[in-house]
Amino acid sequence: MKKPSDNPADPFKKALAEATKVMANDPDLTISYTADPSGLSGEAMRLPHVSRRMTREEVLLARGTADALALNRKYHSEKTHARYAPPGDMARDLYEAMETARCEAMGARDMPGTAGNIDAKIGNEALRRGYDQITEASEAPLATAAGYLVRHLATGRKMPAGAENVMNLWRDFIETKAGGTLPDLQDTLSDQTAFAKFARQVIADLGYGDQLGDDPDSQDDEDEDQAEDDLQDDQDPDSTGQDDDDDNVEADPEQSQEDQQDQSQAQVTAEDLADQELGEDAEMPEGEAPLEPPPPQPISEADPNYTVYNADHDEEIAAEDLADPVELERLRAYLDQQLEPLKGAVSRLANKLQRRLQAQQNRSWEFDREEGILDAGRLARVVANPTTPLSFKVEKDTEFRDTLVTLLLDNSGSMRGRPISIAAICADVLARTLERCSVKVEILGFTTRAWKGGLAREAWLADGRPQQPGRLNDLRHIVYKSADAPWRRARPNLGLMMKEGLLKENIDGEALEWAHRRMVHRREARKILMVISDGAPVDDSTLSVNPANYLEKHLRDVIAMVEKRRAVELLAIGIGHDVTRYYDRAVTITDVEQLAGAMTEQLAGLFDKDPRARARLMGIRRVG
Repeated sequence: MKKPSDNPADPFKKALAEATKVMANDPDLTISYTADPSGLSGEAMRLPHVSRRMTREEVLLARGTADALALNRKYHSEKTHARYAPPGDMARDLYEAMETARCEAMGARDMPGTAGNIDAKIGNEALRRGYDQITEASEAPLATAAGYLVRHLATGRKMPAGAENVMNLWRDFIETKAGGTLPDLQDTLSDQTAFAKFARQVIADLGYGDQLGDDPDSQDDEDEDQAEDDLQDDQDPDSTGQDDDDDNVEADPEQSQEDQQDQSQAQVTAEDLADQELGEDAEMPEGEAPLEPPPPQPISEADPNYTVYNADHDEEIAAEDLADPVELERLRAYLDQQLEPLKGAVSRLANKLQRRLQAQQNRSWEFDREEGILDAGRLARVVANPTTPLSFKVEKDTEFRDTLVTLLLDNSGSMRGRPISIAAICADVLARTLERCSVKVEILGFTTRAWKGGLAREAWLADGRPQQPGRLNDLRHIVYKSADAPWRRARPNLGLMMKEGLLKENIDGEALEWAHRRMVHRREARKILMVISDGAPVDDSTLSVNPANYLEKHLRDVIAMVEKRRAVELLAIGIGHDVTRYYDRAVTITDVEQLAGAMTEQLAGLFDKDPRARARLMGIRRVG
């Protein structure tokens, strides 16, 4: 007999899976609970992970996600959706957001119990993306706001706080532009074709009509007219193009013969040229054949199969180039103000780290050497006995004089708020501390230039949406402090992390490979790379058209490459996210307030002279 599971969450997972299949009207649906991004792929549905503790937030998020995906399965026709989908980037985002809202509204009308669950899911997503802290419409996604507004108008339900904030920032604009179209919402809700036309009209009202492409209905009319014309042509042989050609030949046979001769001469000329080129090649002096062009270099050294659709718009940029000096100073002051209560604790930990490092850097000498610095303490022996040779001493090298530490910070939207603030101040204080100990520090950040794809996705759409395009967003890799820049000069740059609109998607694999590449080109003998992240790699645009584990697999491949080469010592800190499944040396903290302690202890452990202490510290996998 099968041994019953001792996981208290298993009965809940099983019940939710069965209910989801019934709601989706798809008994063949396969449902899994994973830390990967939730979604539907064929007959497979991925739901958020539910731990043994079954916290209220986990349960509500799993229920809301399951209901939303099941309703999409039930009410959504992919064929109809694709028929009316606009090719333009912003237009398509608006179209998809409104269609998602339609399916959720249909569920709320037919199955009222789903509405509260989906509210919890929307609220969780809005909080994770920091929508509750946005104050200007320009920083909020218009497509997301339009989807929220459609759901609100269709159901009459109040949106969760963060979602309502984004919706209200754009509401006046949407209702002003599309006020004549929105009243038709209720009449089109249950008919996906009618709703698709409604959505296209809203998109045109909002000023994105140039991204809608051809009208699918008018194209169908043209196809019907063409079919009727073809039928008439079949019935009337006198009107066919073949008869017209025959008439032309009979009317001017000499011209026809001239055309044929011209074509023959053209063919002969081409053949002669080809033969002549072959003959010239045969008469060329013997020597090495021309070299074939080398194959293009792979995008990733870790995985040659990892592809990027268009990297022309990726950028590696200094923090000072993303804001003017006045704004950086203002943002830095805001950062200091936000974290004033925390700075004391962080500074104490940094001073503790500094004392540990300096204790190992105490000056030591080797005496009685034949050359070096004259040892004044032994001159008395020479005075007493002039035949005694002079004694010299040599200073021993300190262990950390030739070391580089790189801090790679996740600048994704889910880090918005206190996590990114604490990460910034910890990086600041650690950089200052390590600089005092003659350890060079580099501070890097990674995000994307746009939400849900940027110019790379627009190029993909313009090219007809080829299959398996690879990464579909524009990277933004930020250098807050280079290794050779003094801390006092780079200090204002860390305030950039407080800038609204900076934090977007996170593509960890390429960021880690970028940081590693920067480090291996440095001359320092010892290199340490610390990654601080709060989640798995996520880019909606990329994951929507590639395998669900596309970005995560690449991250694992890059980590394996870095650890195999051993040119860089790699460790990671996960904020509320289990990074131990990616990194061998890792710590997961459940509270962002623990970040300062985790960072200092990890670095102190790496610098510790005692191998047993170092092994003991590196064996820690969780804090808190």
